[in-house]
Amino acid sequence: MNRKQKIMLLRIILAAVLMALLHFIPSSGILRFILYLVPYLIVGYDILRKAVRGIIRGQVFDECFLMAVATVGAIALALYEKSSDYTEAIAVMLFYQIGELFQSYAVGKSRKNITELMDIRPDYANIERDGGLEKIDPDDVSIGSIIVVQPGEKVPIDGIVTEGSSSLNTSALTGESMPRNIETGDEIISGSINMTGVLKIRTTKEFGESTVSKILDLVENASSRKSKSEDFISKFARVYTPAVCIGALLLALLPPFISIVMGSPAGWETWIYRALTFLVISCPCALVISIPLSFFAGIGGASKAGILVKGSNYLETLSKTKTVVFDKTGTLTKGVFEVNGIHHGRIPDAAIIEYAALAESASSHPIARSLIDEYGKPIERDRVKNIREISGSGIIAEVDGHVTACGNDKLMRTLGIEYIPCHSTGTIIHVALDGEYTGHIVISDTVKPHAAEAVKALRNSGIRNIVMLTGDDAKVAERVASSLKIDTVYSNLLPSDKVSKVEELLGSEGKSKLAFVGDGINDAPVLSRADIGIAMGAMGSDAAIEAADVVLMDDDPMKIPKAINISRKCLKIVYENIVFAIGIKILCLILGAMGIANMWLAIFADVGVMIIAVLNAIRALFVRKL
Repeated sequence: MNRKQKIMLLRIILAAVLMALLHFIPSSGILRFILYLVPYLIVGYDILRKAVRGIIRGQVFDECFLMAVATVGAIALALYEKSSDYTEAIAVMLFYQIGELFQSYAVGKSRKNITELMDIRPDYANIERDGGLEKIDPDDVSIGSIIVVQPGEKVPIDGIVTEGSSSLNTSALTGESMPRNIETGDEIISGSINMTGVLKIRTTKEFGESTVSKILDLVENASSRKSKSEDFISKFARVYTPAVCIGALLLALLPPFISIVMGSPAGWETWIYRALTFLVISCPCALVISIPLSFFAGIGGASKAGILVKGSNYLETLSKTKTVVFDKTGTLTKGVFEVNGIHHGRIPDAAIIEYAALAESASSHPIARSLIDEYGKPIERDRVKNIREISGSGIIAEVDGHVTACGNDKLMRTLGIEYIPCHSTGTIIHVALDGEYTGHIVISDTVKPHAAEAVKALRNSGIRNIVMLTGDDAKVAERVASSLKIDTVYSNLLPSDKVSKVEELLGSEGKSKLAFVGDGINDAPVLSRADIGIAMGAMGSDAAIEAADVVLMDDDPMKIPKAINISRKCLKIVYENIVFAIGIKILCLILGAMGIANMWLAIFADVGVMIIAVLNAIRALFVRKL
């Protein structure tokens, strides 16, 4: 509890104790009134002050006004009737403040997840000066500077590791506890925590443009984007509160007036008491507090899982998603070429890879890099001579004195070498030594480990249409789509074609929503065009954070069904609270108007319903098992 909450708890306890003691102290008249006024003012002075301020400012119809009128009216009625029963007025204020304290604690609890995320903000950066380390403000570090991050410190600015190796704790960014290993030459993002070795980093961005700053800005502004449900509650409260105040006034005045006209006793006390009860019941706290709290808890729970939602409006839209469209490369696949097979080898497979890697060692092409990675040994440049690149065909080089040809079908035909065609899907690299065919290597982009599981989980979540868009040829696209059991695939698409295809799919959606999932780097136009744009694997990607509505802080496809399930749980809680709060209010208002409900039932209808709704709202925080 914070200091303010502790003071409120002390006031509640003191008022409750005094009210209980006064029950056993004999008193009457003005003395009894003054004695009971003490606990009433202890627990309710701030509500009375807010009500007076609201009246002065012209903002009359709020819960403080309703509580003030109801309790002051109950005290006035007790004075008028000379009943000396002031306990109901104190009890109403006491239980209202208990509800407010509970609500304040609940908001603080849900805000804790957001606060933990805010802990990624670094306080300083280390710069080497005069043989020592000097701590300076991260805002003062320019691009290209060398900063030092010691074990236990936060990485303050994005950059490239120039010296050292370590493990990074990225749990605040991704929601995953598994550390990430980093070494010289690797890119590193701000917000992660250095766990082991000392790192020297050359900064590639200013602090204001670093990942940590963009994420914090995104989270801090999430509450400004309200959902339709929140807008409905705000508009509802503006109309509802004045309406019930007028209703209470009519209930206090109209029946006695009719009785007088008909020649019967007016019964002012009865109808004023009913009107005051009506006011207490009518207070819209449960709706006004629990609905925004539900969305806030949902966003907080999602952020804890490494899913950043830019606002409750996006959470609401995500819950209505029925079609999910995937970009292929970097989303469902790793976006990294790997050797997937060696076929028809006439020499050992390791030898084929060795000759191909050495021959391709001077190339920076991704295919060449995949061959070198598969070889896995340092390249001995002195073994390679006379490298010639044949544009659009491949490479010819002397490796250990052998003329080595690596390339496609076209290169083999050009050299007059009889080769064996490959029917596997992927890029085929034929290898020949001294004019003799030795076999071919299959290289392709590989499907992410959890991609098939994610597609299955989406179907279990009620997604009825799963689509894949790609610029790859039809054969490669169909292989990936078939392995993942995707409904529809569109291949050979340019970036502009992807936008057109998404627009075409949007036209067939009706009231349900379409989500597009991309890697956020080259999919910004499509992410912006879809009903909901989801950028995955977006750590450090400016384009993702800017264009997407939902940002997944790692590249695990399983986060997509998790995000949808979080949104649906949150909206389910919102609708439960709306139906429950309005239903109980209407029932109790009718009972109050009929004189069946007294002030104690009114307290339940106000504070009790609010506490139940807030407890229900807090459930949106718990997302681990979704």
